Amino acid sequence: MKGEAGAGMEDDPFIFPNETPHSLTEHICATTLHEGEAGWTPLWWWLGLGFALSLLGMGVISVAWLFYAGLGIWGIDWPVAWGFDILNYVWWIAIASGGTFISALFFLLRAPWRTSLNRLAESLTLCAALCAAIFPILHLGRPRFFYWLFPYPNTMGLWAQFRSPLVWDFFAILAYVLCSIVFWYFGLLPDLATLRDRAQKRWQRVFYGVLALGFRGSGQQWRHYQPVYGVMAALMAPLVVSVHSIVGMDFAGGATPGWHSTQFPPFFVFGAALSGFAIVLMAVIPLRPAMGLQPYITSRHINILGCLLLTSSLCVAYAYVMDVFSTYYGPDSADRVMFAFRLHGLYAPIYWGTIVLNIVFPQLLWWRTVRLNQPVIWLICLGVLIGMWLERFQIIVSSLARTQLLSAWGQYTPTVWEWSLLAGSIGLFLTTFLLLVRFMPMLAMAEMRTMLGNRP
Repeated sequence: MKGEAGAGMEDDPFIFPNETPHSLTEHICATTLHEGEAGWTPLWWWLGLGFALSLLGMGVISVAWLFYAGLGIWGIDWPVAWGFDILNYVWWIAIASGGTFISALFFLLRAPWRTSLNRLAESLTLCAALCAAIFPILHLGRPRFFYWLFPYPNTMGLWAQFRSPLVWDFFAILAYVLCSIVFWYFGLLPDLATLRDRAQKRWQRVFYGVLALGFRGSGQQWRHYQPVYGVMAALMAPLVVSVHSIVGMDFAGGATPGWHSTQFPPFFVFGAALSGFAIVLMAVIPLRPAMGLQPYITSRHINILGCLLLTSSLCVAYAYVMDVFSTYYGPDSADRVMFAFRLHGLYAPIYWGTIVLNIVFPQLLWWRTVRLNQPVIWLICLGVLIGMWLERFQIIVSSLARTQLLSAWGQYTPTVWEWSLLAGSIGLFLTTFLLLVRFMPMLAMAEMRTMLGNRP
């Protein structure tokens, strides 16, 4: 396969030359409708689903025990009142950004490589945003009253506290999740109509027919569809920046050492791009051979994603340098004490692990041979995801553990219930993604048919 070994990769096409709109439609429909040789449910899918469900079961048990026993089962206490709940929320919402960057931002930039990746990336966004959405509710302490965050007066005439970061999170993630679902679903409509028309089983025709919402592919429908899709992409591109800026402002709005900085909103956007591109690469590399997608997602796509990952890593490195600069040249001595605690204190391995995994290892991507080595780049992406989780840990925990009052210093140790909740969220992510992979087309057939039709 040209490009897999590295030679002449820049000349690789975005889609193999022998692929046609017909062969593309046949392959994707057979995979999704479980027809023909490509349609059988592979063993790796069942094994993956079993593993994901086992993790999800741990999360369900953890949440059930949390509802019964309360927040006391977690390791949070004074002064570290934010633990895995906020940490995981920030981590997952950052992972969710990769799909939106690829699908919306690069659609507006008319990047031709984006067509092979956008559906896969949007599905990852949806699954990660779903995982992120559960943590602010669990963090409330009384999650059954989550609707109190809605902007309405209660029976005593009291409104939600609009100065609370919890309310900011509520509006940010609600808007992001709803818009991501609508954007993903709207992009699916032409492909759902194709599946409906090609399905052989009645339940499949009914299932995909209902989801297609009467889309028939007429000229009038396409004239309405394409401008609306462009408008939605134009809305999603700034929305992905705004949601991470708001997450950054959650921290910047507090007077806690290490948080009160104007660089936090762009800092969180850089981190979101880094983890988002990493999760897309991690999914693309094994799914290409597993689903036979090599003709449509070539090594050129992996090279581009590797370059984006490297660029994001450099942006994050700049933010880390500015964090050090603003701390040691700033007026607040509490910031310097807290930062020294990050460098030399109890959680110092987490800080240095963040630097190594997010900054040092991705620099290997400067070499093309590394970008072409898929096992190595997959491991770099895994390291980035772990590094971003460690970054959230050191931002939240080390800052809260070293407040401005010496008498209020403390430490935080997560409990087994917090670890199981993290495992459960990973299980929820994998379960939803595997179901989408199996029952929804992972390539945007309509867009790719247009691309193949216009190919010289």
